Amino acid sequence: MTSTNKPALLLAGLGLLAACSGPSKQEKQEAAANTPAQTVETPAADSVHLPAPYATKSTTNRVNIQPWPAGKTPVAPAGFTVTEYAGNFESPRWMYVLPNGDVLVAEANTIPMSTAKKVVAELKLDKSRSLRDRSANRITLLRDTNKDGKPDLRTTFLTQGLSQPFGMLVIGNYFYVANTDGVLRYPYQPGATKITGDGQRILGLPKGGYNNHWTRNLLANADGSKIYVTVGSGSNVQEHGAENEVRRANILEINPDGTGEKVYASGLRNPIGLQWQPGTGKLWTVVNERDELGDELVPDYFTSVREGGFYGWPYSYFGPNEEPRRKNERPDLVKKTLVPDVPLGAHVAALGLAFYDKTAFPAKYHNGAFIGEHGSWNRTQFSGYKVVFVPFANGKPGKPEDFLTGFLAGGDSKDAYGRPVGVATLPDGSLLVADDAADRLWRVSAR
Repeated sequence: MTSTNKPALLLAGLGLLAACSGPSKQEKQEAAANTPAQTVETPAADSVHLPAPYATKSTTNRVNIQPWPAGKTPVAPAGFTVTEYAGNFESPRWMYVLPNGDVLVAEANTIPMSTAKKVVAELKLDKSRSLRDRSANRITLLRDTNKDGKPDLRTTFLTQGLSQPFGMLVIGNYFYVANTDGVLRYPYQPGATKITGDGQRILGLPKGGYNNHWTRNLLANADGSKIYVTVGSGSNVQEHGAENEVRRANILEINPDGTGEKVYASGLRNPIGLQWQPGTGKLWTVVNERDELGDELVPDYFTSVREGGFYGWPYSYFGPNEEPRRKNERPDLVKKTLVPDVPLGAHVAALGLAFYDKTAFPAKYHNGAFIGEHGSWNRTQFSGYKVVFVPFANGKPGKPEDFLTGFLAGGDSKDAYGRPVGVATLPDGSLLVADDAADRLWRVSAR
């Protein structure tokens, strides 16, 4: 009996999967010819250049995560100090600051779902730590009792009932958490350091999907009468059928008991960060756009969210620009697609969002937005891997500018030391940044 070369078979299977997916060379040429490059004006009085689809080859290019060198931290602008706030987590993705200043950290991770991703994980081909074989499924509480900028109390706040937890929320005497497959509600008392009661599942959500968009975020309105839930798509461009995308690529609105569900906004491929703009009552989100159209398509974006608005996915992108892989399917939806406010760049993987409603930072940062960019995998040159800041003037956003960098080793190296995800502001006005590759939180404070 001959022995089986398992790695070779797995690699062969991965190659076959790649060969059998995606448009043909002729289809790509036709798409490029039928969709010329153009410049799109955005509501923020800026413009973005959209090249023709497939103007560059779609490529897989992942970082290799290395430990942060001793004494090295991410780099902030002059006048700021960056320190480690807490470490030794298991993929800290998201943070929620409780009314008393305690910080909750959701520890969860992407788990291989598709055949291709299982192959990649088994062969340890993904050095970016995008895939791990397990999810911690834990929420950790941090408390800084002496207000020295470093937590001195750390407890496991919740594990019971968690399945890839992400968004968190407190309304009254209830703590809410969004699992990948639903929203749970637990009895909660202010100041509690641990939840021991059973959670109530108030809403089921679709889970899984080819691309593993598993994160579900939560946000309440001002009076706590409504909750908004983000649900990403189950695919790149609905290539596995519309029946697999029911209730996905949406921001949903529900009552605090889970009833009254409606679609608040749609066509958002993977909306994650969700915040109210200070002083305006406008809802804003950051969105991961689609892949495999080339290095510069499609820009991820930061946008205000119009109730009932349609933002394109999967039939169009960045306004009424028809997606070549869904051509002539829904011209009615293509026509009504809204143009997002702020382009962030293609493939940056914008995840975190926090409006700066504090005063400790210089005036230019007041009421602006910090955005965590997890970083690219589908681009020849890396993009993202940083925190950017979007200034606001008279309620209108400006162009993004780098705020926290240094996560990439730089030069020709493929190494990265970390990957920023969630961002949050502390009561003292400092900024927290979750780094799920380095398993720690960074604190940025003004000197």
